[in-house]
Formats: sequence, C-alpha cells, structure tokens
Amino acid sequence: MIHVSRAPFSIEDPWDVPAGLERSPLVRSTDGSPTRLATTVALMWDEQALTVVFSAEDDHVVATHRVHDAPLYEEDVVEVFLAPRGAEEYFEIEVNPLGATFDARIESPDGVRATMRADVGWTCRDLFAAVRRIGTTAETVIRIPFASLDAAVPRAGDEWRANFFRIDRHPSGDEFSAWRPTMKTPPDFHVVNAFGVLRFETQAW
Repeated sequence: MIHVSRAPFSIEDPWDVPAGLERSPLVRSTDGSPTRLATTVALMWDEQALTVVFSAEDDHVVATHRVHDAPLYEEDVVEVFLAPRGAEEYFEIEVNPLGATFDARIESPDGVRATMRADVGWTCRDLFAAVRRIGTTAETVIRIPFASLDAAVPRAGDEWRANFFRIDRHPSGDEFSAWRPTMKTPPDFHVVNAFGVLRFETQAW
C-alpha cells in the first residue's frame, strides 16, 4: 500500500517531492528481485489531480517516439495503471524520456491480457507530463486530473487499485520493473491481481 498525502503542486517546479514523502521502489516485474538500475515512484494529490513522480537511473536512453499514442512501450518508458472504481476498468498512461505520452482505457473482465480490451481512442484530458535529466537520473512527473478519469475528488481513506511500471531497453538486456511485480515471464503488466492499493490521506506536506 502507498499512503498518498496531500501536497501542493507547483508548475514552476513540477518535479518537487516534499522531504519525507514516501518514495516506493520498483522491482523486477518477473520475479520481484532487485533491478539493475534503481527506480522509485512518489505520489501526492490535491483537489484537482493525482501527481506521480518517477525517479529512474538510466545509463542508456532509448527513445525516438514523439507522437501521442505512438507505441512508447517499444522503447524506454514509465507507466501508470490506475483503477479508481474497480479492477474491471483501469487507465494506462505512459511517458517516455522525450515527454511523449500514450493513454488508454482498459476493460479487463477477467483481469488478464487475453480478454482485455484497450480503448486507445480514450484521452486523459488535461494530462500534464514533463521529464528532466540530472546526471544519469531521469525524473518524470505525470499529473492526472481526477475529472479525466470521471472520478470524484478522493476523501480521506478512499482507496484505489494501481500499479506502476518501467521498461528499460539496454544493449545488455531489457529490464521490466514494477511497484507490485506481476510474476509473469515473458513480462506482462496487465495482471490486475498484482495491483496494489493507494490510500488517500489528508496529511499535508
């Protein structure tokens, strides 16, 4: 579980994560073991949106896609899966190192890839995404308005199902990582039973 605290969002420094806010590590998606390069995810919310901040070590950037809804998952990418209403429907949002975005609404009646249906025509209205690089670390902020998910502003104690992922393409071998590993080989992120829980808190930072 991630406890999602309230925190103000600043467009002047969208990557800002308040000191003391939880940063959750990603592990190898296939088996839960440590990754070659570290990745963390931090979450916060306000009355308009959920803000997700990835921090990822990256010593070999692979990114060419610049068009919205291009197949970003073919290269380096971070991904957010959010299920605000239940496991049969969730939203997939991806951002690559160039700041390109992909979004889709997923219907998954059985919680598995084989029977899921992806609506790539769905658009996350007013999505904000930005990427910066500090040395060998890439920081990606993704701000997802609650209204774009047709979700009410959370109240204290509300819980959503979710998962967070990274694909790192590398000459030495590709790596697929997750907040909650799906334990699937070959890697498969669309495993609803693996989703963890986000619990919205009123504690402010």
